[in-house]
Amino acid sequence: MDNVFQGVFYLFLIIILFKLSRFAYRVLRERRYRKELAQSGMPYIDKMDGRQFEFYLQALFQQLGYKIQVTPSSGDFGADLVMKGKEKIVIQAKRYSAKNRVSLSAVQEVYAAKAYYKANQAWVVTNSYFTKQAKELAAACDVTLVDRADLQKFINEVNPVFKAREIFENITPEPRKCPECGQDLVVRDGNGTRFFGCSSFPACRHTEKINKEQKM
Repeated sequence: MDNVFQGVFYLFLIIILFKLSRFAYRVLRERRYRKELAQSGMPYIDKMDGRQFEFYLQALFQQLGYKIQVTPSSGDFGADLVMKGKEKIVIQAKRYSAKNRVSLSAVQEVYAAKAYYKANQAWVVTNSYFTKQAKELAAACDVTLVDRADLQKFINEVNPVFKAREIFENITPEPRKCPECGQDLVVRDGNGTRFFGCSSFPACRHTEKINKEQKM
């Protein structure tokens, strides 16, 4: 009887130790993830608008020795950035919210831009993820997709001089018009957050979150 009790006790002890080791592993993994997330500046990238995200990518790739051309906001033929180094690379930048995935239209557009700019490579870079259709088309068209996980890893490897927080705080978001009165929207600060507010305030009290997707 003692041997049975002893066997049950050791089995119970093994189960407890196994569960504790799994819990410790999850805690360490979560801490590592949060550390890498903070180092990459992704929380600030998530707050950027499209224009700020383009400037951030420009600073990131310039540090690697590329010469960067930022295309006009209209008539860009599917590319937001044109990088010149050993090869010419066209990039479409997609600063999306976490809930939205980049569709195949981005792949179609940057593929066309590759031909227009006579580039060697075409990339779509996002702080989000891609739809299944976008991945399938990219594979067929030889378009490189850089999703959130890829971007975070890449930033931490490069360790850029210009951090995401600096770009977010010092680059003015793309100009916008108030949909209610037609006046300019300006960046305002309140309760620790930044947002778009109508320049005619208090006559017009329209506001928008600063991290709404722009230039999609």
